[in-house]
Amino acid sequence: MRHTFVAGALLLAGTALHATDVSMAGGSISFSTPDSWVGIMETQGDPEVRVFQVRDPSPTANNSLARVTVTVKQVADVGDFQLYVDTATGKAKSLSGYKAINSVTNTRGPSTFEYTAQENGVQFAYLERYWMKDNHAVQLRCVRPAQSQAGAGWRAEFDKGCEAVSVGLQK
Repeated sequence: MRHTFVAGALLLAGTALHATDVSMAGGSISFSTPDSWVGIMETQGDPEVRVFQVRDPSPTANNSLARVTVTVKQVADVGDFQLYVDTATGKAKSLSGYKAINSVTNTRGPSTFEYTAQENGVQFAYLERYWMKDNHAVQLRCVRPAQSQAGAGWRAEFDKGCEAVSVGLQK
C-alpha cells in the first residue's frame, strides 16, 4: 500500500509539471499546450506570464532552450495595445544579431513578427504574435534554435505546437 501511495504521488508530481489546459487573466484567456511541454515559469498580476520549455532531444539542447511564452497585459484601448506591441518589438530589435524575416500587421487578427537573433552565441528563430482580446494585450512568443540537431521533424512539431497555442488563444 505504501508503494502504491508513493507511486501515485510521483505520478501526480510528474503530471503537475506538464501543462495541458491553461487559464489566464481571470479565465478570460485560455489555451492548451502539448503534454510534452513543461511549465517552467509563471507569474501572476499584470502582466501575467506563462513560460513552457519544449524539450529538444538532441545535443543542441545543451546550450539552448526552446520555449514558448504567453504574456497577457491589461490595456485600456487600441492605442495602449499598440504601445505595448511597439515596446515589445523594439526590445526584440535590440537583440544581438537581430534580423527580420517576416512581418504582418493585422487589424482583425494577430500581428505576426518573425526574426532571428542570437542568445549566448546561438542563433534562434523567433515567432511573435500579438492581438487584443477582452481589453488584454496577448503576446505569444515561440523561440527555438534556428538549427537543432533534432532535425526537421522536431522543428515541425515545435512550430505545429506553437500554431495550436495561437489558435487556442484566439478563441
